[in-house]
Amino acid sequence: MGCLAESSVLQSPVFTKQPGSIVFPVDSQEKNREVVFSCEAQGSPSPLYRWKLNGTAITPKSGSHYSLSGGNLRISHLDKDQDAGTYQCLAFNSFGTIVSREASLTFAYMENFKTHRRSSVSVREGQGVVLLCGPPSHSGDLTFSWIFNEYPSFVKQDTRRFISQETGNLYIAKVEPSDVGNYTCVVTNTVTKTRVQGPPTPLVLRSDGIMGEYEPKIEVQFPEIVHVAKGSTVKLECFALGNPVPSINWRRMDGIPFSRKVDVRKASGVLEIPYFQQEDAGTYECVAENSRGRNTVKGKLSFYAPPHLIEKPQDVQKPIDDSLVWECKATGKPKPSYRWMKNGENLESLEERIQVANGVLSISRLTLSDIGMYQCVAGNKHGEVYSNAELKVIGSWREKEMIIIELI
Repeated sequence: MGCLAESSVLQSPVFTKQPGSIVFPVDSQEKNREVVFSCEAQGSPSPLYRWKLNGTAITPKSGSHYSLSGGNLRISHLDKDQDAGTYQCLAFNSFGTIVSREASLTFAYMENFKTHRRSSVSVREGQGVVLLCGPPSHSGDLTFSWIFNEYPSFVKQDTRRFISQETGNLYIAKVEPSDVGNYTCVVTNTVTKTRVQGPPTPLVLRSDGIMGEYEPKIEVQFPEIVHVAKGSTVKLECFALGNPVPSINWRRMDGIPFSRKVDVRKASGVLEIPYFQQEDAGTYECVAENSRGRNTVKGKLSFYAPPHLIEKPQDVQKPIDDSLVWECKATGKPKPSYRWMKNGENLESLEERIQVANGVLSISRLTLSDIGMYQCVAGNKHGEVYSNAELKVIGSWREKEMIIIELI
């Protein structure tokens, strides 16, 4: 009897697994390219599932490249133009519908270099030079290295030579006779693990004399404003050409010394700040200096944080004609905005008795039509978070007593 009563307890849907974003490496050799978005919910009756792509319902049918297995969405014969986008899972039973967080499907790829030959670069001894990489069309993060003459002789970075991981370009602050040779940019896609080489660029010395000394000229600089996510690692690049070879130093404009977590790798012209927090925000300056002068560049690091819920609505049961107030609060920078959903659709305040303001949902004179699954969505430009709650409206005290008896 006890087991029977327990199994017959009705329950609204609750997610136990939600989809996560997928970056799919494009490989033209693979015929049956497919991905699976996971989605699972508990509930009684057992929840059913639907999916949306960019807000439009997906209909898995025979012959379609979409198929459902439980709540999981399988997409076969992937097409990067048709299938890239934002996916959401909807789980529903007789109590209502809930919507999962958003999950994106993006495609990582890298084409080959288009050009096969590059003109030689002619410089004087003592002059600074920039060798351009010009990476091919791609999607996904890249890393860069340069081969000097023949593989596996790679350019070693020091105070005189720098490879930007932003542009891929190779910078030589002051050219020496030993630098003469062929330089080849090697580009690696960190997602697809593919690697392509550009055409070699010959570096030759001019025969019309040696370059005299000159003050630093900053060629690699970070943007004026860099938006950095809470807890992430930020790397600022700074490098200058000059004769003598310039030194690179970093400082905060507010005079606050760097914390111990900051690694100032002067030789490579990179300032790395791990686990970025609000106190790391501010204006930073790179100073390039030699005996002929100094040059500086400044940039502001701006802290941001995706929303994090600190107050959530709770399941509630109310008698008919009663009123409901649910409050939803989230931290985040910029300050999050709020919207409410009912059974998977945005809740519009079409009736005067339903009000939504600053994360607070209030409904007066409750009716049976208000029954369902509600979700508060807090969002800023860096993400969204969802919180679910069920509203039950009891038609009469007699009905309420019957439900309690049924649950016993």
